[in-house]
Amino acid sequence: MAVAAVSSTKQSLRAELKRRLRALSAEERLRQSRLLAQKVFTHSQYQKSKRISIFLSMQDEIETEEIIKDIFQQGKTCFIPRYQFQSNHMDMVKLASPEEISSLPKTSWNIHQPSEVEVREEALSTGGLDLIFMPGLGFDKHGNRLGRGRGYYDAYLKRCLQSQDVRPYTLALAFKEQICLQVPVDENDMKVDEVLYEDSSAS
Repeated sequence: MAVAAVSSTKQSLRAELKRRLRALSAEERLRQSRLLAQKVFTHSQYQKSKRISIFLSMQDEIETEEIIKDIFQQGKTCFIPRYQFQSNHMDMVKLASPEEISSLPKTSWNIHQPSEVEVREEALSTGGLDLIFMPGLGFDKHGNRLGRGRGYYDAYLKRCLQSQDVRPYTLALAFKEQICLQVPVDENDMKVDEVLYEDSSAS
């Protein structure tokens, strides 16, 4: 598929997925989020990972609060995204505790993240990551991912491949309404290793 055609198809699919997500009730979002948290807790990749990055969820994403709490309860090290909004650059920086989240500044996307000028331990310069939880708007069962169009995670995964010997496992968290028959991709799009949703098989 030509680049222009892929871009157009992505735009149409993003609009459809946003419509589906808006139609989800708060109760249904919470139900699926709790179910996925339980799947994560028993997932072999999660259990063996020590250094984990996870997104702080927006309203139309799987709620990650319970997973973050468990990361700390299990003695794992937790990293969260710090986006640079003038580019597609993103770092994963260390979170001190789950309680710290509410005190972090909010971005224009209404996401908590550490200030760009605050010095924090950065994952890739201090040992890399074992597991990356991936957000997104849509996914298919082949691991193709449709993001929001800024390319933060695609660029970050490429940096991971350059800076650490073992590729981190990538695990997407999705509502079942975000699962598509086929997600259009181009050469810059990075696949995820696994998409976790209500009806996905356990690993």
